[in-house]
Amino acid sequence: MAEDWSKGYKSGYRPFISVLDKMIAQDLLKTLTSVLAVIVVIIVSRKFIRILDKAIEGQVSNETLLSILGLKTVIACVTFLPAAIFMAVLMVLGRMYRDQEMAAVASAGGGAGVMYRAVFVLVLPLSIFATGLSTYVAPWAEARVGQLMQQDEESADLRGIAAGKFSEYSQGDLVVYVEKITDDKKMHDVFVQNRQHGTIGIINAKTGHLEDLPTGRYMVLEQGERIQGQPGALNYVLEQFDQYSVRVDSKVAADSFIQESIATEVLLKSAARRDIAELQRRLFIPLGIMLLSFIAVPLAQMSPRSGVYGNMLVGFLIYFSYGNLVHVSQSWVIKGTIPVWLGAVGVNLLLFIIGSILLARLYGWQWLRATLKSKVTK
Repeated sequence: MAEDWSKGYKSGYRPFISVLDKMIAQDLLKTLTSVLAVIVVIIVSRKFIRILDKAIEGQVSNETLLSILGLKTVIACVTFLPAAIFMAVLMVLGRMYRDQEMAAVASAGGGAGVMYRAVFVLVLPLSIFATGLSTYVAPWAEARVGQLMQQDEESADLRGIAAGKFSEYSQGDLVVYVEKITDDKKMHDVFVQNRQHGTIGIINAKTGHLEDLPTGRYMVLEQGERIQGQPGALNYVLEQFDQYSVRVDSKVAADSFIQESIATEVLLKSAARRDIAELQRRLFIPLGIMLLSFIAVPLAQMSPRSGVYGNMLVGFLIYFSYGNLVHVSQSWVIKGTIPVWLGAVGVNLLLFIIGSILLARLYGWQWLRATLKSKVTK
């Protein structure tokens, strides 16, 4: 080691991951987890309220609520991972500037390369992991949510029947009231109002149960009476029965297909602009993680009098502008307003230029030119 000192400290042995790299990567991982958890809870809660409304209406079963919640959480984690890592880098490096840790790193000879090395120790493998999440896991989760919702909507009739309350189904065409339900799923003191072709039927029965027959699902009522007629008319049919069946037709749910649920293998083989735009959106997630992290390193610089989050407002503006430009670019690709290659490159190139400008502002244009010149002449 002694003979290496004359050649400079870089000539000696240096570990692949230094202590500084580990420290920054660990802080980034902790902050990323916290930020992502907060974002996901807020976003998923808003979406889950809509699903709860459908569950209350009987369109979604209680058994699938937790499954949908878990799948929505996975989708939200993948979607907002670039925003979370962007904010995490800004917060961690901003704290280091405030605590004068950056001054200590600079006094030891650490420049932009050292900081990017430390940040990308976490960001690079995270981007590779996000590629798999955005291209395979998220589409599978979207497709699974659609399947669960469609299955529940098709079997939504008569779900949610509970003793002591009125339950409305088929947009008001079927109203059921049950006084008591025993452990063997048998209903006692049943009231049913059924509307068919403008005619209303009122049925009172002592007992009843649900039964699936080859021709469909039926509510079989026993020992009761039935009144059928049209409101306002004097022509009514009154009859008593020992057993009477009310057919409950399974609903044909609307197609819940969405573009985000298409498998990536299908998108790669497709030449349709909509499919190409969706494929670009999925690839923007890992690219966004790297480019936003590239911007966050110079953006995190702050004056000693600023707060920890001095540049967070600028960071929010950059991220929201980036997100809107991605959506606009995707829309333009679908409509044919811009070429496909421009939709894939344009927004990311703009983000790289912004990061280069911020980096030059931090270290000076002469440093940037000298660095690029040294890289080219090697």
